[in-house]
Amino acid sequence: MPTRKEGAEVQEMRGEGGTRLRARLGGRKPAPDHPPPAPGSMPAGRSCTWFAGVLLLSLCIIYLIRLSLPSRKCEMKQVDPLRVKRTQIYAKEVLEKKCHPSFAKQEMVRLFSEKYSANLASFMSEGPHLNESSFKYGPPFGFRKYTEYVRSLLQLMPDKDLPEPLKSKTCKRCIVVGNGGILHGLQIGHAVDQYDIVIRLNSAPVHGFTKDVGNKTTIRMTYPEGAPMSEQEYHHNGLFVAVFFKSVDFHWLQAMLKNESLSMWNRMFFWRQVAENIPVQSKQFRILNPLILKETAIDLLQFRPPRDKWWGWDKNVPTLGCTAVVLATHLCDEVSLAGFGYDLSQPGAPLHYYDDLCMAEMSGFNMHDVTQETKLLQKLVKEGVVKDITGGVHCEFCSDARL
Repeated sequence: MPTRKEGAEVQEMRGEGGTRLRARLGGRKPAPDHPPPAPGSMPAGRSCTWFAGVLLLSLCIIYLIRLSLPSRKCEMKQVDPLRVKRTQIYAKEVLEKKCHPSFAKQEMVRLFSEKYSANLASFMSEGPHLNESSFKYGPPFGFRKYTEYVRSLLQLMPDKDLPEPLKSKTCKRCIVVGNGGILHGLQIGHAVDQYDIVIRLNSAPVHGFTKDVGNKTTIRMTYPEGAPMSEQEYHHNGLFVAVFFKSVDFHWLQAMLKNESLSMWNRMFFWRQVAENIPVQSKQFRILNPLILKETAIDLLQFRPPRDKWWGWDKNVPTLGCTAVVLATHLCDEVSLAGFGYDLSQPGAPLHYYDDLCMAEMSGFNMHDVTQETKLLQKLVKEGVVKDITGGVHCEFCSDARL
């Protein structure tokens, strides 16, 4: 089980999705597994550490109160009918083309050579590779000092790979559905549902938005704070892929797998309320291989490797959306994306398809390097590695002369 020291060393970063935009915490706080003894019984060094932890927690509460104040609201605008038609035609054409086995992996190797590991497993499984020497870093870039705990979680999960018949399908097409406001009004839900694997992020809703985003969910990829609260968003045969960023995330998944309550102590170290129950069977849970996130951040995006910091972050954790795109290249033969693209030059544009937040919310959000991620995604689209069916990253159909 992770110790207090190890929990404090874990970077508290967050993935993609708007649910965490209202909680831009400005630092890191220790996440011990158990309450410390009374201050009078503590050595001086541990007493100072505990005091610092309480101070950081107090600051976080102040941030949460401040950020809970009303934000500027953006209304969804009517979409240009020509843009809608062009998007739908392009999505249809992508799906009608012949699927090419291993295409995404081959193209990633062509572009990035040794920086991309074609044989990297998508999800964690038991085996000789699950050892300390396999991981250079702790969460979210690895499981160094956490391998025994991961092994205990895997024993509660009967399946570790894609379910049949998806696993044995000769050529699989993936689509990663982002949360961007660009999805509103494009009415591509039917096209999204035609993909073999549909990956959704955090609590992005389907119910009430199926016309634009579809109804199918093969994979719901999230960290604890991002997990949907509504049982409607969980499908009876969909996979729940957990992403770990800190020590209490392990405790949370264990509680979900055992259908137990999370202790009040552990609850203190989440930056927002987490789900009390994940209404899926144990065979539907997966743990994301942290080397996928490490590959995305350090190898492909060329972010700074993690280092010990007392305050703040290095802006080196990719969004969950960018990570999901890289994951898709490992899982599927062909990859598309939809709902991606932050246009920071349009602060009054809707940020998400499901709420009234504005793009301006991203201006002070210093956790992710959105500019660098956009360059990577643009490269993937322009080189033909992935298809952007909504054109938010790079639009290949916006000037379609046929219309």
